[in-house]
Formats: sequence, structure tokens, C-alpha cells
Amino acid sequence: MQSILRIAIQKSGRLFEGTVKLLSECGITIDSSNNRLIFQPSNFPCEILFLRDDDIPKYVEDQVADIGIVGENVVLEKNKNVSIIKKLGFARCRLSVAIPKSEVYSGINYINGKRIATSYPRIVEKFLRDNNINAEIHEISGSVEIAPSLGVAEYICDLVSTGNTLKLNKLKKSFDVFESQSALIVNKDVENDERKNAILQNFLFRIDSALKA
Repeated sequence: MQSILRIAIQKSGRLFEGTVKLLSECGITIDSSNNRLIFQPSNFPCEILFLRDDDIPKYVEDQVADIGIVGENVVLEKNKNVSIIKKLGFARCRLSVAIPKSEVYSGINYINGKRIATSYPRIVEKFLRDNNINAEIHEISGSVEIAPSLGVAEYICDLVSTGNTLKLNKLKKSFDVFESQSALIVNKDVENDERKNAILQNFLFRIDSALKA
């Protein structure tokens, strides 16, 4: 029976288009139509799993998928037993602290003693610890920008791209906590499987060629 490499990718959202473009440049044709969740290309020994990005690290850790393409921010926040083997350069974003538009930012210690709403408590906690800042973290799963107006927290820490959502909620970016980009992650048993590892090395060679081109 032929070995295949199971690759978990985001089924929709920020990373999806860049991932499909990269796979295409690697010579792997993807059909993501009809809302299918599993697809096996005819031109490469792999199987594509379309998943929520938050679930990808867990699927890779549990060996349901051999490798996955996901944002570094998700890898760090989920803290699963996976390894980043290559940073891919697309879907760059920043996790930033935002404050009310009316306030004047005076340095990272400005947030000392404040409440910060975020969907990334692990990353924010590490940042606070590394910088000896004492602040209270309030974990929110979505719509983080409305937290200050509701009195849940004074500030927020969230992914920022254009900043338009912050403006709509009368907030402004003060400083960055973490810079993220897409990354290729792997479970630690793939390299022990001779046949799967051979496919992985081929895939990595194709990615290197595509990124250089």
C-alpha cells in the first residue's frame, strides 16, 4: 500500500488563499469546491484535510494529519506537541495592544495594572511575564474590540492588519506583542516513518523552489 502524506490546511479564511497558491506552485492541484473536507490530489502522494485553523495543531499532534500549514500565532497559543519546520512568509500579521483613541501611549509599562481583553491569553501572558508587567488578562473568544466600550477591559490585544476595525471602535494600536506568519508544522513521528519522510522531504524541496522563485 502506497504511503501518503496527510496535510492539514485552513478550509477558509486568512491563510487559505496563500496556502492554495503555494501548493499550486509546488505542483499540487487542489479542488476545494463543494465544501469537501478531504481531497486527494492526483499528482502528489498526499491527502488534504480542510480544517479550522485553531484545530490544525491538535490534529497534527494526534497524528490525524502528518503536517499542517497554520499561523505561528495559532501554534504558539495552542501549545501542542508539534514542531515548526519551515516559515512560509505569507499571511503576515501582528498581535498588537490597542488603547482608546483618546489616550496617549507612553511605553509598554503603560498597561501595568490594567485589564486586557484578548483571544490569545497564552501569548499575552508570556509577553507580560517577559517584560515584568502586571496586568489582568480577560480571555474573549471573539469581538474583542468591543470589550473596552462594554467595560470588560481597558485595553485589548488582538490581530491587527488594516486597523479599520479598531477605528470603528474608537481604538488605536499602541505596540506589537507578537509578529506572525504562516508556518509548516509536523508531528514528531513523521521523520521516523521512512516512506512518509521521503514524501515530506520532496514536499519541502518543492516549497523551497517555490519560495525562491
